[in-house]
Amino acid sequence: MPEKILRNSFTVSASAAAVYEHLARPEHYIGLSPLVVAVEDVRENSYVAVERFRFLGLKCDNRIRVSLLGTPGKAVWGEVNSPGGVHMAYRFDLTEAPEGTRIDDELRLRTPFGLMAFASGQARKVQLARATILAERLGQDPR
Repeated sequence: MPEKILRNSFTVSASAAAVYEHLARPEHYIGLSPLVVAVEDVRENSYVAVERFRFLGLKCDNRIRVSLLGTPGKAVWGEVNSPGGVHMAYRFDLTEAPEGTRIDDELRLRTPFGLMAFASGQARKVQLARATILAERLGQDPR
């Protein structure tokens, strides 16, 4: 199965504790991806993300179990297994910086042959948008 790693680093003017608190709560993932419209079945280390998309003009809701783990103030990570054999491991490393917190956002994708270009293109769009969304939510433009 092909694998691809996508990385993005940015800084927001909020403490690592505040960034961690935001990323450690499942409901905050609504809107961090344009497809995630709800979270359900929240458990201690996981939740179900509801992705909404249109296929052949029909509205489809895709429910995906997402693991959510972390070390307070330092990192948040987990994994997602989507239909079609797409697997994604994610990690946000948090580092205190004079201007706030540096976030190193890493996505590790594994897909069946033929799906990597589409899956990595979608994941990259979300990853880049996430920097702006987090900065807006935490009160500052990303640098």
